[in-house]
Amino acid sequence: MVSAEEIVRQYPYDPDGVEWLVPPEHVDITIAEYDRAWPGAVAALADLVRGALGDEVLSLEHVGSTSVAGLAAKPIIDLDLTVADSTDESRYRPQLEAAGFTLILRERAWHEHRMLTHDVPQANLHVWSPDGPEPVRHVLLRDWLRAHPEDRDAYAAAKRAAADGLRTGGGGSGMDYNELKAPTIGEILDRVFRAHGLR
Repeated sequence: MVSAEEIVRQYPYDPDGVEWLVPPEHVDITIAEYDRAWPGAVAALADLVRGALGDEVLSLEHVGSTSVAGLAAKPIIDLDLTVADSTDESRYRPQLEAAGFTLILRERAWHEHRMLTHDVPQANLHVWSPDGPEPVRHVLLRDWLRAHPEDRDAYAAAKRAAADGLRTGGGGSGMDYNELKAPTIGEILDRVFRAHGLR
């Protein structure tokens, strides 16, 4: 059971705590209008993951901006996969790689997060253990944005500003983009947490 204290705690990004198996690239962040094809892409990816792992899948959630109808987003699907132990890669990595996913990073200090990518449809698959607070935060934020269009629009504006900031600043990585929009996410999450009595 994840405690309220863990859910609301801020976890600043630590670049030294990331083990990259595929080095990050400087990318041109593109923010696209919401695409009604995204739910179909999610369904196909979910079938791949469940077909590869079967009962190893404890939960699988569509999160991130593509999970919120009407929200502009990078055209990359984000899925949160919970397994019994994210550190035991032998239970999921070979099966997922056979299904077309590639493990690109480990974040041992951040709830033992693992991330795999998929090319077509383009996706990030985040792997967590059951006691991780981050998947809870992701679902809380997703559901809030679905129900609060004013915050959805504020978040879209922050995403566009972050992408523009990277372009005018000479580029950057996906992590750099995340850092630029983090203040707006923090403000929205504060409202989410207060509404749920977590703060």
